[in-house]
Parts: sequence; structure tokens; C-alpha cells
Amino acid sequence: MDFGLSEEQEMIVKTVRGFVETEIYPHETLVERSGIVPPELAESIRRKCIDLGFYACNFPEDVGGAGLDHVTFTLVERELGRGSMALTAFFGRPSGILMACRDEQREHYLLPAVRGERIDALAITEPDAGSDMRGMKCNARLDGGDFVLNGTKHFISHADVADFVIVFAATGEEETPKGRKKKITAFLVDRGTPGFEILKGYDSLSHRGYQNCILTFHDCRVPRTQVLGEVDHGFELANQWLYGTRLTVAATCVGRARRVFDLALSYAAERKQFGKPIGANQGVSFKLADMVTEIDAADWLSLSAAWRLDAGLSADREIASAKLYASEMLARVTDEAIQIYGGMGLMDDLPLARFWRDARVERIWDGTSEIQRHIISRDLLRALGA
Repeated sequence: MDFGLSEEQEMIVKTVRGFVETEIYPHETLVERSGIVPPELAESIRRKCIDLGFYACNFPEDVGGAGLDHVTFTLVERELGRGSMALTAFFGRPSGILMACRDEQREHYLLPAVRGERIDALAITEPDAGSDMRGMKCNARLDGGDFVLNGTKHFISHADVADFVIVFAATGEEETPKGRKKKITAFLVDRGTPGFEILKGYDSLSHRGYQNCILTFHDCRVPRTQVLGEVDHGFELANQWLYGTRLTVAATCVGRARRVFDLALSYAAERKQFGKPIGANQGVSFKLADMVTEIDAADWLSLSAAWRLDAGLSADREIASAKLYASEMLARVTDEAIQIYGGMGLMDDLPLARFWRDARVERIWDGTSEIQRHIISRDLLRALGA
């Protein structure tokens, strides 16, 4: 692995960071206090991202994307992590799983999503099925040429602005070495389809303005032509394409931690107590040393996992390690930053309390820390036959 960035990568990092600082930072307080992103602001961010040439930069050039490799895209996500997720959500990165679209699906879903004309959302999680994807109760039965969907999804990010949703549902059962498991199928479901309703979700402690929604399906008919991938093979499809979401969490955690660290470092150098900067005291300076060491470690874990993907190597364990470490690192760094600031760190005049709250969800979504530890340990033990 080459630890240096190319000229192009340096330019991309500089461009995205500049975008975040000028187009995202100024609106963060508004979103934090109101809990919403005004539609005109969301459209402005989306349009500027398109004009900048970064919309769908995670997609290959042959479908209209920028064709960034995994390392470079991880750098993009790292810089976006510095800003409010509610706002950077409109710096378009459609779900990579749309690359499984075929035939007319490409014209109706994939290509419009890449061009920024249609927005997608991914619906897997249910009230009784989070990390246990095969435990989902939302189901689809074949009826003539259609599938009929029934059930509920929740915690579905930005479904409020989505034009269509990629829905995973149980379509039967099969015998496995670990007993009977549900077969899963992915469907492309358009907003406005009869029997499909998008409801307001919960008020979240983390990432205010980044909406989660509840989806309900009541005898919702979806043509078989809107099956994404193969019938009964949605579990394999998810495993093939959704690794990127965990790498994104790791990268954004690194970016947010860098922003928090920069604030803490400046404050430690400027704030004086007993006639000297507080950073001159080992109680503070050692915190800074530990913080930057952990941030660097999480950064390299994330980039090395991305490098493995670019090299065509297996990376499940490495991605799990990056997601686990980076999300837990962010919690420690934000907590220490508040400690350095003292009481002011908890005041709404500064963004630290927001970063502290936002950090909590990173250890839960896209696979909890416990799930990541399970993936890592299983990979280690499997090689020894255990």
C-alpha cells in the first residue's frame, strides 16, 4: 500500500473539504435547532454537488459516475464526515446495490439515481429484525406476475425525500446447517405505489435533521420486473454490496473526529489558566497525544480496508475492524474534547455537544460493535477450524 496521496486525491480532498466548509458548516446550527433541512437548501446542495462533478462519485464511469476507486471514495467520505450528516446526505451517493439493476431497471432506477434525478433509500431494518436480517417479518408472496408485500420497516434513513426504496422482504424459507432460515428478496418500490406508505420516524438524539422513517406495506403489489437481483437471493446481494456502508461509517467517524480534535487543539493552545495555556499541562497535552494517535489509527484502518477492496482482496474482517475501532474512537475523542473545554464544551454555543450526541449512534447502525466483533472473531477462528 502506498501511504501517500496522488495529486488527484489531494485535489479531491481539498475540493470536498472546501465544499463542506462553505456549503455545509454555515447551515449546521439552523438544522440542529429546527431538526429539518429546508427543501430549498437540500436542493441547493444537491445541485452544487452535481455541478462540481461529484454526484454519484461512488459509481463507475460507464453508468455516468465519477468512477472513484475505494480508497479515493473513502477519502471523500472522510471529508464529508466533518459536516452535518443531515446536510451532507444531499452530496449524492446513491446505494451501490443499484448496480444490480438490469434491463429497464437501469433506465428507471440506476441511471436517474446516478444523474441525481431520483433519490433512493434502503429498507432492511424492522422493529424485530436489525442485525438479524434473516429474522425479518416483512414478507412478499407471489401472486400471478406480482409480489404482494406486507409488513413494516423502521429506521429507514432519508426515506422522506426518496423517490423509490430498495426493500428487502422474506419470500420463503430454506434449510441451512443452522436450521431453517428465511429466504430474502430485494424489491424496487416506487413512492406512491398503492399499499406503500412512508411515515415520520422517531425523534433521534443523534444527527438531528437526518430523518429516519417508518415504512408500511399493506397488500402492496410490486411487479416481478421490480425484483432487484434474483428472487430469494437478496441476502447474498446485500452481502455483496452493503460492505461499503460500514466503511463509510468508519471514514465519516474519522472526519468528524479530526474536526473535533482541531477544535480541542486550538482551545488547548489559546485557553490560559494559572498564567499559561492549558495545553502546557500534561493532563491536557497527553489527552491530545492519545486523541490524535487514535484518529490516525482509525484513518489507516479505514484506508487499508479500502485498499484491499481495490486490490481485489477479501476485506470483511478489515472493514469490520475499521468500523468497530473508528466508531468507538469517535466516542472517546468527543468525550475528551469536552473534558478539555470544561463546562463550555456542553453549551450549545459550541458544536461539541452535538458531536458527542452524534457519535453515539455510530456504534449501533450499519452493524453494532458487537456484530463487528463477531465478524472479526469468526474470521480469525474459522481459519483454525474452530
